[in-house]
Amino acid sequence: MAKNIYIIGNGVIAKALAVALSVNERNVTILRGSVDKCPETFENFQVQLAGNVLSATVKVSAISNYSHLDGIILLTNKSFGNAALAEKLRGRIGQSPVVFLQNGLHIEHSFIESGYDQLYRCVLMATSQSISDNVINFKPVAASPVGIIKGEIPMLETIIEKINTDIFSFRAESDIQPIIWKKVISNCVFNSICPLLEVDNGIFHRDTAALDVAKQVIDECLAVAHAHEVLLSFEEVLQNVLFISKMSDGQKISTYQDILNRRETEIDALNLAVARIAGELPVKLTATLGQLIKIKSGF
Repeated sequence: MAKNIYIIGNGVIAKALAVALSVNERNVTILRGSVDKCPETFENFQVQLAGNVLSATVKVSAISNYSHLDGIILLTNKSFGNAALAEKLRGRIGQSPVVFLQNGLHIEHSFIESGYDQLYRCVLMATSQSISDNVINFKPVAASPVGIIKGEIPMLETIIEKINTDIFSFRAESDIQPIIWKKVISNCVFNSICPLLEVDNGIFHRDTAALDVAKQVIDECLAVAHAHEVLLSFEEVLQNVLFISKMSDGQKISTYQDILNRRETEIDALNLAVARIAGELPVKLTATLGQLIKIKSGF
């Protein structure tokens, strides 16, 4: 495999990851997924990390500028763009692996339906927030697990070797589905309640009333997870929500940032995705919170 790493997306995770890879001498390019025919540029990004500032100059381009992408493809774009992206990448990446660093349920389906056979899913264990266009505040929580959707263990090990750094760390995971569900349920809590209350992530460890609503969402989502043979306990999901709340106290969740910046949110892949697959299971609160986010965002 070539040593190139392509990050699709231009948000805070893309920029933080590009800096982490660049300062570790990896050959990385940020590709704009929804912008065509823009000239290649070199941009300087800064990452604020535990009182330190890291910076790197990164090549920024567009998918349309390349006929072939030989390397690792990391998707950090919003998951609602995956159907169009699967079509755009068709014929361009050959056997290059695609790694989804995105939130939500079933976000890989467009790629599966399009016949891609090297698909890997990452659950991000980090938070980030934009300070300005090219300055990002980044907080790693733990090594982000990466597991196989379609692919092989040797390729997964190669991916980890190529993208793992001390700044932004990754690890191989043999069973990624329970971790996906735990993150999705936590995101159903943060990405609906925080924007509606217009508060930061720390609300759940500070306010018992907000935590009570979160517990109801967790209950509903866990019933759906169990129906799909993903066994998680209420306590482990609750503790994950409280851990994230404490670790990212003062930071705004991505959906709240999207609403403030008048961008489309990923709520369709979170609360509304859980509601779509719930069948006859009662998920009224989870679904209603998702619908309110759709109304609030204007999309």
